Amino acid sequence: MTVFFFNQMLPFSSGYVINLITYANQTAPIHFTKQRKMDQNTTLPHLIGQLFILGFKGESVAPEHPIINAIIHLNLGGVILFDRLLSLDQKQNNIISPMQVNSLCSKLQENAKTPLLVAVDQEGGMVRRLRKESGFPETTSAEDMGKRDDLIHTSIHAACTAISLQQCGINLNLAPVVDLNSFPENPVIGNTQRSFSHDPACVLRHTKVWINEHRKCNILSCLKHFPGHGSSQTDSHLGFTDVSKSWHTDELTPFKELIREGYGECVMMGHLFHEGLDPRYPASLSPVITTTLLRKQLHYDGLILTDDIQMKAITDNFGLAKACCLALAAGADMIIIGNNLNYTPDIIHDIIPAIIQEVRQGILPEARIYESWNRVQQLKTKIQF
Repeated sequence: MTVFFFNQMLPFSSGYVINLITYANQTAPIHFTKQRKMDQNTTLPHLIGQLFILGFKGESVAPEHPIINAIIHLNLGGVILFDRLLSLDQKQNNIISPMQVNSLCSKLQENAKTPLLVAVDQEGGMVRRLRKESGFPETTSAEDMGKRDDLIHTSIHAACTAISLQQCGINLNLAPVVDLNSFPENPVIGNTQRSFSHDPACVLRHTKVWINEHRKCNILSCLKHFPGHGSSQTDSHLGFTDVSKSWHTDELTPFKELIREGYGECVMMGHLFHEGLDPRYPASLSPVITTTLLRKQLHYDGLILTDDIQMKAITDNFGLAKACCLALAAGADMIIIGNNLNYTPDIIHDIIPAIIQEVRQGILPEARIYESWNRVQQLKTKIQF
C-alpha cells in the first residue's frame, strides 16, 4: 500500500498506514512574529526566565494558571508537554488529542511576549508522548530504524513525527538519541530501543535523515545525551549514574561529526558522572564537560540544554535551585524542569531568586546569563512562529 507523501509515492508498511492529508488538515500550524531583541526595560528576572523550559499540569490553561503566570510575568523561555503526570499518578496530562494540543499550544503562545519553545520527547517506539491511542500516528523505534538501515524507512517515520508536531504547534523535539548502543542491557537506552546502533556511522546516517525531515516541517531537533549515555548501567531518572568505567571516547563521535556538519542546533547534557572527565560534577553541572569538552574541544556554538533537572541523579545530590545555578555556571543555556517527576505549580518562582542571588554575590557571572539569553534567541530565529 502507498500514500502520497511530500508529493512522492513511497511505500508504507501496513502497521503504520495513516492518511497524511486528512491528518495534516485536522489542525493549523501557528505562524506569528514577536519581538526577540532585548530592550532597555528588560530585567534580569526576565532574562533568566528565557533560560527555562518548564512542565505544567493540565490539558488546557486558564488566565490564572501557574504556567500562564510564568509566561507573562517571568518571560518563560519554553514549555515541555507530557502525556502523563507521574508524580500524581495521573494517566492524562497535557496531551489528549491533536486538536486539543494545537489549542493548548496556541493559548500558550498567545500569552508570550517572546515566542515559546514548545518541547516534547517524541523519539518513537517506547519513548513517545504523542500516542496512537490519542489519535497520533505510531512510529517505530530508533533501534528498528538502525537495524533496517533503510534511510527511506527512517525518513518516513521521521517525517510522520515532524508533521504530527507541526500540526500541533510543537516546535522542539527532544530527539534524536545519538547515544551508541554500547551496552544493550542499558535500562534507559539499549533496553528501551532508543539507540540507532552501536556503530557511530549508522547513528550518523539516520540522525541526519531524522533532523532533515524535522527541518522541512520547521521543527528543531536536539542531540542527546552528551557525552554519551549508551554505556551506562543505571538510569539517571532514578539516581546517581556513573559511567567512569564503561564510557569510551567513541561515544563522542556522533556528537563531534554532527556538530562539524552543522546538525547541532541543540545538544542535551546528560546527568552522567565520569570521574576521569570531572571528579566532582556530572556532565550537566560540569564546566569541564560542558564548556571545555563540548564548547572548546568540539567547537560547538549552538544551544546547550540540560536533561530534566528534577531527575534523582541531580536532586538527590545537589538540590534543585543549586543545581540550576551550577548548570548555568557550567555553560548550559537552558534548563528543563519537567515538573512531572515531582510537581510544584509555582516551582520556577523559587528558582529565579536563587539565581539572582548568586549573580549578585558574584558566584554566577552575569555575563553567563546574557550569553545564554542570546543563544536562546538565536535558536528561536531558526523557527517560523
